[in-house]
Amino acid sequence: MTTPIIDRISSLLEPVTASLGLDLEEVELLGKDERRRLLVAVDRDGGVGIDQVAEATRAISAVLDESDVMGEGRYTLEVASRGVDRPLVEPRHWRRNAGRLVAVELTDGERFEARIGSSDDSGVELSISGDTTRFPYDEIVKAVVQIELNRKDV
Repeated sequence: MTTPIIDRISSLLEPVTASLGLDLEEVELLGKDERRRLLVAVDRDGGVGIDQVAEATRAISAVLDESDVMGEGRYTLEVASRGVDRPLVEPRHWRRNAGRLVAVELTDGERFEARIGSSDDSGVELSISGDTTRFPYDEIVKAVVQIELNRKDV
C-alpha cells in the first residue's frame, strides 16, 4: 500500500529513472524527523551496476533538491538495485530471473521450489523436478528467488 507522499515521490522520480534506462522498482520512506531515509530501488534488463546506481543517485538527488516533495527537513537518500530478496511481482521480474530457482506459493496454498523458464505478460513456465508447467501470474501469491551458492548448470 502506498501513501500520498510515496506516490508523489514516485511520480517525480519515474521520468528520471526512465531517462537513464532504469525501472523505478520501489520507493520507501523510513524514519521520522531528522532520521528520515528515502530508499529508492532501481533495475533494468541485464542488472544494475555501481556506475548506474551512482548516475541514478546524482540525478535523483538533483530532482529532489529542485522540488519540495521532501519538505525542508533533512533525510538520507539511498539508491540501490532491486535486490534478490524482493518478491517477483511484475512480468519483467520473472523475465530478468529466467533460469533461477524460485520459491513459489500459489493461491491454493501449495508451496514448492521451481526453476524459472520463459515468461510473458500473462504467466510463467516453471520447471518442477524436470516437468514444466505454465502458471498465470494471478495464481501466484508469492515468489522469491532462492540463493544458490553452488549452482550446477541445469
